[in-house]
Amino acid sequence: MASFQLVWRNLMRRPLRSLLTILSLAVAIFLICGLRSLITTLNAGVAAADNRRMAVMSKTGLFVELPIKYQATLDRLPGVEMTTKFQWFGGYYRSQKNFFAQFAIDPANLFEMYPECKVSAEEQAAFLGDRTSCIIGDVLASDFGWKVGDNVPLIGALHPHPDNKAWEFRVAGIYHSSAPNFDNRTMFFHWDYFEKTLEANGVTPGVGVFSMRVAQGSDVAAIKLAVEQAFEDSEQRVACETEADFQRQFVTMFGNIPLFVGWIGGGVVLAILLASINTMLMSMREQTVEIGIQKALGFTDGAMFGLLIAQALFLCLVGGGLGIAVAALTQAPIATWMAATFPGYAITNGTFAFAALVTLLLGLAAGAVPAWRARNLRCVEALRGMD
Repeated sequence: MASFQLVWRNLMRRPLRSLLTILSLAVAIFLICGLRSLITTLNAGVAAADNRRMAVMSKTGLFVELPIKYQATLDRLPGVEMTTKFQWFGGYYRSQKNFFAQFAIDPANLFEMYPECKVSAEEQAAFLGDRTSCIIGDVLASDFGWKVGDNVPLIGALHPHPDNKAWEFRVAGIYHSSAPNFDNRTMFFHWDYFEKTLEANGVTPGVGVFSMRVAQGSDVAAIKLAVEQAFEDSEQRVACETEADFQRQFVTMFGNIPLFVGWIGGGVVLAILLASINTMLMSMREQTVEIGIQKALGFTDGAMFGLLIAQALFLCLVGGGLGIAVAALTQAPIATWMAATFPGYAITNGTFAFAALVTLLLGLAAGAVPAWRARNLRCVEALRGMD
């Protein structure tokens, strides 16, 4: 085993080159952690989906509304335990740049349908008791500095207020969800308030999605077929999907991100591998005469091989460790910055382990070629300065 002092002295022969290599490795491993986390974040919502919940929407498209009367039909189907409405509101706060998700829902069964939406009993009661109230996610509350009791005016871009003014909502509670399939940057408000306000101007609202929970032990595939057949000859045919499939549709809306990110990550790894190999080859050339002297003094070919491998591993492990540390330290601010596009961004332990494995393999691969050349270098050729 090559001594640490010898490895350190050889690397410090060109300290600037070693430093730049370490920083390049740190950036590469940091990017790998971030890129892989985008994929795991997108897939986390699918993996965390409740296998008893289903989404019913128009077969034409997600933004084609269904008649309200469909809910009664869904409630009568065998195996259906409960249903609730979700209608995208599409408003904004003060200016269009202050955009976030808002849904009109049935408040009576929201918390039973989605137990991952955690809010105190007092705030839940306040929300249920005031039809102009709303509940908001803790991330959303932090973004705008809202607290319980505040009034939130929203401009209804998709659903304008009949009186040509802002819709007024009172914050009754702030919820938090640790589940990746339930966004903490969303507002929920009463369907009744939404419906009655629009009906005052002669507008009958439709429903974007009916969320449905089936009874424990029910045949989900059979219920899916029954739902679609129930509206086969209706004014709007429907598509029924499990919550996991519904979440997966949103992932595919971004395109084939796993493939795209995979190519980028692969390019990053290849680039830093070539840079590391180049660094080690230059280092090996500079050590050629010393390798000859060491072999003349009795160092074995295996010892020379180990010396070059140790140098490469040291560079890569320091650089990779630095990249992993930076990724861990910046996880929270990046999650906040990306909350609107990739809610629930987090770097998993599996991603850290993957980054550590890539770091180790980079070290071995970067040192393999120069180490092999050092091992096979004849003593006489090395003393002449020939590699």
